[in-house]
Amino acid sequence: MLTLDHLAVLGETLEEAVGVIEATLGQPMLPGGKHAHFGTHNQVMGLADGLYLEAIATDPAAPPPETARWFGLDTFRGEARLDKWICRVPDMEAALEALPMAGRPVELSRGTLEWIMAVPEDGQLPYDGLFPALIQWLSPVPPGTTLNGSGWRLTGLEIRHPEARSLSRLLSPHLTDPRLRYVSDETPALEAVFEGASGERVL
Repeated sequence: MLTLDHLAVLGETLEEAVGVIEATLGQPMLPGGKHAHFGTHNQVMGLADGLYLEAIATDPAAPPPETARWFGLDTFRGEARLDKWICRVPDMEAALEALPMAGRPVELSRGTLEWIMAVPEDGQLPYDGLFPALIQWLSPVPPGTTLNGSGWRLTGLEIRHPEARSLSRLLSPHLTDPRLRYVSDETPALEAVFEGASGERVL
């Protein structure tokens, strides 16, 4: 039911989030756009296997949204970091019946892209934000398949959390991906490993 779609680096500013990705992978990010509904903006980078990286932050030029911002950006503080992972679903209604803690469905669009995102009322995903955000692409071709490749391939994603076993049990019936590892750790965090022509990089 769930397929890994993309990873998101959050920052207090978009420049900080972009800077972390570019410094780690040595590739420039591509222009993204604005999300008026949530008052955020982003930039993107294509990866192998139809995946992509997103840098996202609150847009200081946008008016405050009427609802909580997605990805917990209303309360995000500190250094820019890999903070969210997003999984694609074929049917959001069915996905939320199975995983209601993911939030409520919100229909969104930007340019030629249309999608449905599951967003909790307070913007805060379960498991200290490490529960995957769910997305259903309504556009016939998802962004990950059209972005120019950066030469990097995701080879591993660690989800570290004190309740990692609980999260694994919850998601395992719906998500099978050999790159994922759930690791018990006192400090919630994500760590992604990428491989490219210049070797291995960790974000």
